[in-house]
Amino acid sequence: MHIDRLDAQLIRLLTESPQLPILECARRLGIARGTATSRLARLHEGGVIEAIVPRIDPSGFGYGVVAFCLVEIDQKVGHDEVATALADAVPEIVDMHTVTGASDMQLRLVARDATQLQEVLDRVAIVPGVARTASSIAMRTHLSGRVLPLVEHVAGDAAE
Repeated sequence: MHIDRLDAQLIRLLTESPQLPILECARRLGIARGTATSRLARLHEGGVIEAIVPRIDPSGFGYGVVAFCLVEIDQKVGHDEVATALADAVPEIVDMHTVTGASDMQLRLVARDATQLQEVLDRVAIVPGVARTASSIAMRTHLSGRVLPLVEHVAGDAAE
């Protein structure tokens, strides 16, 4: 889908202030309300914007430990079945990807402390279809959910 600079500006506004009314978006961008509404609808329909929600930081409610867990699955069980079972059993999983390489899946987990992290990892390990896990703790997060620079880059390329 083609994204231009106005699309990028609208996305930035709504990313920074998810509850901003469309009329205020239009005012700040110097465009008509109908233009803002139609742009937003096009971005939704095109799959660029999935939803407009507040960005939640688990550390804000006590989950300050971030870890990554590589999961090898039993090859007789499908990835989707294991993914569903993991999501159902472990609410501390905040991201889950099927990956290539030595493991089959990569999870990003959160916990309150190291003791709870061990409990979370134990719950991951006993999910049916999980054959083996390996984990590492993130010491510092430099970027998370970083998409705006890419949107602005694509919009800039489209203008040229």
